[in-house]
Formats: sequence, C-alpha cells, structure tokens
Amino acid sequence: MGQVRTFDNIEAALAPLRSQGKKIVFTNGVFDLLHVGHVRYLQEARSLGDALVIGVNADASVKRLKGPTRPIQNENDRAEILAALGCVDFTVIFSEDTPENLIHKVKPDVLVKGGDWKIDSIVGAPFVMSYGGKVMSLQFVDGRSTTKIIEKSQKD
Repeated sequence: MGQVRTFDNIEAALAPLRSQGKKIVFTNGVFDLLHVGHVRYLQEARSLGDALVIGVNADASVKRLKGPTRPIQNENDRAEILAALGCVDFTVIFSEDTPENLIHKVKPDVLVKGGDWKIDSIVGAPFVMSYGGKVMSLQFVDGRSTTKIIEKSQKD
C-alpha cells in the first residue's frame, strides 16, 4: 500500500528508491471520483517504472480549475484512496494550479499524462526532458470521467 506524503518530505521518501536505481514515474490530476478509467491509466503508468508518484490537486486548486461545486471528495480522502491502490507508491497534494514545482521536487524518470495531451503541452515536460527523462501521453478509457459520472447521476 502506498503512502501519502507532503511536498516537503517526498524527496526523502524517494531517496532510498533512487539509491537502488529504481525508475520513478510521476503523474497528476484531480481524481475526484475514482473510476475504472483512472485505475487502468494508473496501472499503465506504474508499468513504466518501479514506483508511481501521484500529484493530487488540492481542493482550492480544483475549485479554481473545475468550478465551485468541485471537488466532490476532499483532498485528503482523494490522496488516501489513491495511495491504497496497489499500483501507487506515493501521493502528494499540491496547491498550485499546475504540478510544476512538485515535478521539480520529484524529478521523475518518466512523466505521464493521460488523454490527448501533446507532449509539448504537458506541464513539466521541458524540465524532465532536460535531464534525459521521458515524457509520455497515455490513452484514457473512452467515456469514463468524473464529469460524465456526475452528469449521468444528475439525469437519473
């Protein structure tokens, strides 16, 4: 089971893995209502390395990005739920609108984003590529999103 870490202690948590030459994978998102699309995406992301770190948008960040009715679940619950997944090693809540500062702290070997993100528009991509890290965009599962789940529940 993974662990919830803070911005200030994620480097120390990753140090033993780095000393063993383990490959660190990073992704980020809101992960408001965890669904099968998230799970498949995170399993694929984890398969690209030895440890998966997820940056989780803080509640204030989610409100700014998705509106006043979001998130549905608070940041601590979202981080803990994700950390409980077998494919997740660490979750870290970040308060900025982008994970740029957290990416600099984690310094992942592989930076992953889902959906149709173009590599050159992925936050942190230039930094990760500057030291030889890989940046990848993975396919999301069609039709699976928190927004679609909310919209469907409001129609029912």
